Amino acid sequence: MVSSSSRVVIVGGGAAGFFAAITCAQAAPEREVVLLESGRYLLTKVRVSGGGRCNVTHACFDPRELSMRYPRGGRALIGAFHRFQARDTVEWFESRGVRLKTEADGRMFPVSNFSASIVDCLLHEAEAAGVQVRISAGVKAARPAPGGFSLELSDGSELTCEKLCVATGGCRAPSAARWIEALGHTLEPPVPSLFTFHVETPWLRALPGVAAEVEASVPGTKLRERGPLLVTHWGVSGPAILRLSAWGARELHDRDYQFALRVNWLPGRTTDDVLAELRARRDSQPGKAVVNSPLGALPARLWESLVAEAGIGPDVRWTTLSRPGALELATLLTRTELPVNGKSLNKDEFVTCGGVRLPEVDFKTMESRVQPGLYFAGEVLDIDGVTGGFNFQAAWTTGWIAGHAMAE
Repeated sequence: MVSSSSRVVIVGGGAAGFFAAITCAQAAPEREVVLLESGRYLLTKVRVSGGGRCNVTHACFDPRELSMRYPRGGRALIGAFHRFQARDTVEWFESRGVRLKTEADGRMFPVSNFSASIVDCLLHEAEAAGVQVRISAGVKAARPAPGGFSLELSDGSELTCEKLCVATGGCRAPSAARWIEALGHTLEPPVPSLFTFHVETPWLRALPGVAAEVEASVPGTKLRERGPLLVTHWGVSGPAILRLSAWGARELHDRDYQFALRVNWLPGRTTDDVLAELRARRDSQPGKAVVNSPLGALPARLWESLVAEAGIGPDVRWTTLSRPGALELATLLTRTELPVNGKSLNKDEFVTCGGVRLPEVDFKTMESRVQPGLYFAGEVLDIDGVTGGFNFQAAWTTGWIAGHAMAE
């Protein structure tokens, strides 16, 4: 019979919690491994990620390069990624029958295109390894006890363990934050990361579904990203915007999400470059209507809106385009200013920056430097990545390291 003195408890039924539990149980079959989930459902973020396809990881197989995709925590993860990185994640799932595929932008998904492939794999591995999974079992309090920890659960029961791993996700629940702090840890306040921008500019709001490759920046900051931008019913989204929101999570929070967004619809080109192109059109297409001949690969609807916003009528031809009109259009094409007045979550996904301060954790084991026997994994740490599978990779890596350490 397994003694409770060798019991390991993982708090949190998400990606990091399951990976820590499975790893520990497989490495130390003699240990009793218990996974507690406060809600009624397991692996909820895994289920909804990537539009229900689960963006498992990213095809970036160099640990140092991989670490550069994390606005917070990248430096701490370099050594961790040398132990378990994206290639290891691919091998882990494929060795268990779940093949992954790489899309053009580097994101990796199960070949099935269903997150259920990942969820079912994790549930099966946990069951096969003997992990005891308990739902609707939140932790109300945790305190050091002889030989480990004593946990007070939401149903009024108590559970003792030798080692405790916290993998509760972003510390948004005040109760979780309180007992983590009661164990001696400091939490960086959680604020949203990976969100879309509200923009009420009428001509833009009339273009939902339009996408373009842009360079987006926030004047007065160092925030600048190049990539796809998607116009939505409420403003703008897409990889460029989500990356801006990740790198600027705290700065944009401090501005109460009221700021200017500058968009260059022709990335790499300056206003003077575009003016020269517009002048060249006077010679190459003198009789053609401006509104019917977009520059570059701009979508026709977007071009038409920018031309109209520049005050250029539908009958104006290149040969009759005035200098002020050309300057206004060139300025809009390279320096459109959009007032942002709020944010929305990225679909059903929710990522926060903030959490347990990284200097308080030993990333060789994920063990607390403050409280022996206490471990952390996943988003409960002050770690967050840009969109593209990087947050899941941090969860797999820290869960794997914590699981092995707790098995010893």
